[in-house]
Order: sequence, then C-alpha cells, then structure tokens
Amino acid sequence: MRERASKDENLNETLTRVFMNIEASAVGTASEGDIKGLFADLDVNSGKLGPTVAKRNERLVKLLDAIGSLNFGNGEFNENTIDLFGDAYEYLMQMYASSAGKSGGEYYTPQEVSELLARITVVGKTEVNKVYDPACGSGSLLLKFKKVLPNGVRQGYFGQEINLTTYNLCRINMFLHDIPYEKFDIAHGDTLIDPYHWDDEPFEAIVSNPPYSTRWEGDSNPLLINDERYAPAGVLAPKSKADLAFTMHMLSWLAVNGTAAIVEFPGVLYRGGAEQKIRKYLIDNNYVDTVIQLPPDLFFGVTVATCIIVLKKSKIDNRVLFIDASAEFTRQGNKNKLAAGHQAKILEAFTRREAVDHFAALVDYETVRENNYNIAVSSYVAAEDVREAVDIKALNAEIARIVARQAELRTQIDAIVGDLESDDATI
Repeated sequence: MRERASKDENLNETLTRVFMNIEASAVGTASEGDIKGLFADLDVNSGKLGPTVAKRNERLVKLLDAIGSLNFGNGEFNENTIDLFGDAYEYLMQMYASSAGKSGGEYYTPQEVSELLARITVVGKTEVNKVYDPACGSGSLLLKFKKVLPNGVRQGYFGQEINLTTYNLCRINMFLHDIPYEKFDIAHGDTLIDPYHWDDEPFEAIVSNPPYSTRWEGDSNPLLINDERYAPAGVLAPKSKADLAFTMHMLSWLAVNGTAAIVEFPGVLYRGGAEQKIRKYLIDNNYVDTVIQLPPDLFFGVTVATCIIVLKKSKIDNRVLFIDASAEFTRQGNKNKLAAGHQAKILEAFTRREAVDHFAALVDYETVRENNYNIAVSSYVAAEDVREAVDIKALNAEIARIVARQAELRTQIDAIVGDLESDDATI
C-alpha cells in the first residue's frame, strides 16, 4: 500500500476497500465478533483530512509513510520488546484527550493512574484469572495488566463500552498491543442496564474509571431494584448520579479472592440520601478496603481531585485504610502527574496497611459508622500544619524592645532638632 500510495489517484477508495476486506476476512471464523465493524468510524473521505480528494490523499500518503518509516526491528513480531504501534496509539490517544476538553476523559485515563490501579489489584499475586472494566473506554486500564503481569492474565481481558467509537478504539488497541482475539472480549452497550458478561464473571481483578455523575434509569426502571447487582443495598443510586451503581455492579462481579480499584468522583464519599445508604451497605458488610485521595487536575477535562475506592470481599480485618495522596504529584505542562515515586509511596502505604502521620490512617468500623458512613479521606487523615510556630512571649519581648528603642530614637531626634533651631535663632 505504501509503495503504491503516492501514485494512486483513488487512494481514499483503495483504503476503504482494504479495511472492508479486512473485516470481511473474518466472516464465518471464530474472530468474526472481534473484527466486525472494527473500522466503522473510519472515514478517509472526511473533510478534516483536506478540502479535496487530492489534498486528502496527500495527507494519507504522509500518514502511510510515517507509519512505514517506523523501525519494528528484525525477526518475528512477538520477539520485539518495543511496542511501537501500541505506544504510538497511546500517545495519540493522550494528545486527543488533551485537546478534546471535557469529553477527553471518556476516551483515555492517564497512564500513571491506569498503572496504579492495576498494581493495586494484583498486590501479592503473580497471576489472576481475568481482568475486567465495565466502562473500558479505549482499553488503557485493561492493557496495563500486560505490563504489570506480562504472562499472568490466564483467561483474558474483558470490558464493555457504551460509546460506539470508543468501543472500536478499544478493540483496535487490543490488537495493536498484540492481544489475540481469543484473549479479549470487549462488548458494546450499557453496562448498568444490559451487562454483557454475565457468563464470564466473577473477575479476580477489576479496574475502572467510570463516567462521573452521569445519568441512568435508576428508580424510573422498576426492574432494577430487583437486579441481583443492586438489590443487596436496598436502594438504587440516584438517577442523576450513577457512580455508585457502577460500584455495586463491580462488587457483584468481583471474585471472592479479588480486588477492585475504582476511580470515583469525590462526592460519592460523603453525599447523603441513597448514596449514604449504599455506603452503609458497603461498610457494614466490610467490602471497603481502602480509600485513596488523589491529587487534583490529573484527568483530562476534570480538574477536581478524584479518589480511588478499593473493594475486597475477603478482608482480614474490619478496618478501612485512608490514604491522603493529594500532595503526591509533579506539575507537567498544564496537568499534574503521578510520578513513579508517588505511585510507589501510595502502593507501599496500601501494602503495609499502617498509620503514617499526615498520610495514612487505619480506621475501625465503629468510627466510620459513628461518622455517618462518611468515607472522605480528609475526615480521618489530619493534614500537616505547615504554618511557622510563633513564640508569643518572645514576640512580645521583641515588640517591647522595638518600642523602647523607638522612644530612645525620638528623644535623640528631638534633641538634634532643638540644637538646629537654636543655631537658626543665633544666625
């Protein structure tokens, strides 16, 4: 394609045919479901590429040449240690999310946050059965397990995404990271209303950054209160805030020996009403393992300081660990970043599960219950007082010395002025 592209006046039509044929090649095979509609959103005739066919083709040639110039190394693809296609894709997704404003976050979770979530779910493990994300976006969270556990995901990667374009991006991302079709199962649809993976749960590792305070059917759908995912709490998440509906869904599909790490909007930690009742269910049944306060301005399109809720079904005690990582960041460009050292500090506190002054607190069940099931980190981890201590007695003594010195200087100045006036009178 690249060799002939610059001479092909109908390059746009040729590329369209190529992508159609790629999809058609899977018809009737085991991979059909993972390839079907993969390029449905690809439009090589888009005016965004140029105002005329010639201009669009010119840009397509440049794109083909740029990809063709990448050095993939010698030998078999699987022997290469550098994931050029995958890394290039991740970079482009980051750039897109950065420029997409508020909507950018639904496509992409910053890589350092994705890695932190993955590492939290596999502490103490060398392998897991399956990994799952019910709001998988472009798949960046799921793919971090390929780095964290290179050969430790036995049965594959599972996810669901409601946005059709993002769903296709996720499947492409899987292929570009060398995940074979039989090792992933990404579905398109509304996880809260029509979850796809009933036959695949439970999952030993669940990670997710679901949309914040999005609307859902809630109690306007009389069937949902009897849904086995939501029924245990006895109440549904508010229709205008589906955050804890996602949380209940993930808890339901979490394996007994599993861990779920979920990025949450901070309001779910302390808001009243139905959300407080759901938190009561989670705390009373000892499912909340850890709450981590993240720094502000980490995510694209969201400047608020988000948090991570870690769920487990087999805790060793009835205490909740609170970690205040709000100051663990470096400023890069116009966003904050969790550097490797910041991630390591958070993971160490999570693993050690011990109190650390101004950073981590291990709080018993009774204390959380007496605090009306408020699980905001700031309610349990005291912020360090960085104000300079002032010795009042010493300060008063210094003021008295200054006042006395001031009076002394005034006397001396008055004497000097008096002498000057006498001299003027003599003259």
